[in-house]
Parts: sequence; C-alpha cells; structure tokens
Amino acid sequence: MEFKDILVISGQSGLYKYVAQSTRGIIIESLADGRRQSASASARVSALAEISMFTEGEDIPLAEVFTRMYAHTEGKEAISHKSTPEQLKTFFGEVIPEYDRERVHVSDIKKAVSWFNILLAAGMTEFKLEEPEAEGEE
Repeated sequence: MEFKDILVISGQSGLYKYVAQSTRGIIIESLADGRRQSASASARVSALAEISMFTEGEDIPLAEVFTRMYAHTEGKEAISHKSTPEQLKTFFGEVIPEYDRERVHVSDIKKAVSWFNILLAAGMTEFKLEEPEAEGEE
C-alpha cells in the first residue's frame, strides 16, 4: 500500500485505498474493515498525497505532517481525535510548531490525527510522496 493510493471521500468517514477504475467511478477498499465498494464519479474524492497544511511559511504536504507525527510518537498511535481542542492544539503545536494557528482549525487537526491513527492501524509506517522524475536525462 502506497501513500499516493490512500483516498478520503467527502461525506464519508475513514480512509480508503484505491483498487481499480470502474465504469461509473472507482472501486475503493476501506482501511478500517477491508470492505470494497464503489465511489461514484460524482463523489468528491481526494488523495491524501494532494492535501497540505497551512504553516507560517510554505504549506507542508500531509505526508510530511504524518512523518513528523510518526517521529514525535516514536511509531505509536497519536492522541485520540476525540481529545479536547486544547489537547489537540498542544499536540499539533509540538509536532508542527510552525503551523498557522489562524487558518488551521481544530477540525483540521482532528482529521489529521484520526487519519494518522487509521494509517498506523493499517500498518503504514512510511508516508512518502513520489519524487518527480527528472526530465531530460539522457
């Protein structure tokens, strides 16, 4: 399972792995229970690899956020996404000290923590984005 294949679907909780293209959308598999289902072409599907977090400087990809969380927790599960807003902000501030406290809301932190814990439970320990291939190499 690669980070680029992990999807989030608007209106549905949890994370999904891309399985295949179908005539009416895509086939996905839940990371929580392994059930396969179809996501229609009209569903708002986003790859985690395309999501980033606001910081006071350059935005950082979610893969980098998860890599920092993994290092901070020493490979263990992060705090619960149901923790208090103060606990979530404190935890996130320890992991990403430069996050933009005005544009990153508690709901964003909850999602990031929840997704991180789901990925860990599914056995993912590396959150790498594919490096773009250098063009013009001969």
